[in-house]
Amino acid sequence: MDNSQVIEKSTSKFSNFPVFISQVYAWMAGGLLITFLVVLGLGNMLSNNADLANTIATVLPILFFLELGLVIAISAGAEKFSVGVSALLFGLYSISNGIFFGAVFSVYTAESLTLTFGATFLTFGVMALYGYITKQDLTKYGSIAIMGLFGVIIASIINLFLKSEGLYWVTTYIGIAVFIALIAYDTQKLKNIAEEAESRNIDVSKLAIRGALSLYLDFINLFILLLRIFGKRK
Repeated sequence: MDNSQVIEKSTSKFSNFPVFISQVYAWMAGGLLITFLVVLGLGNMLSNNADLANTIATVLPILFFLELGLVIAISAGAEKFSVGVSALLFGLYSISNGIFFGAVFSVYTAESLTLTFGATFLTFGVMALYGYITKQDLTKYGSIAIMGLFGVIIASIINLFLKSEGLYWVTTYIGIAVFIALIAYDTQKLKNIAEEAESRNIDVSKLAIRGALSLYLDFINLFILLLRIFGKRK
């Protein structure tokens, strides 16, 4: 293999990435917009309708398991499903998330929600940029963050019974650190997904929604944790 072939191979390695990353962020932005609009609309309705609020409260457990199933379906079926099917599932997930959080966020003031969104947006942007430009392999840190996430989930479940304020704040700050790390890690991981798609001749559009889902989850979970700090109830 001569030098020209080596150069051609190295430059084509990530030739899909600019298209792929633009699609990922387009899908992510679309999902967040859908969720935001549902939260906004539902919040207005709940403020004037106690019966609707009670109805939503009763279906929240069903929504939780529906969302869990949609996440599994989108992640597992990214290569099998058509773009249309994946888009439909992602849209349903964004809507169900909007309903779920519309009921939760309705107790907070608009000012604190806006402040939390701004803090989340800035933090996400900085860490995504870092994950995009850094030359350091973040795999090790991503693995630590994932283990930390499991720890936070387990501790949060335990605290449902203990109701310890100290443990609540420990899981909050550790959770924030975990998702800050995951934003950078997941962004860098998108490069590997683009490379794999190219080597296997897979349409990157099929994998863009799965990538968008990962970043969407990072954004939403970071927002929820920061809301514990900045949120003010009505």
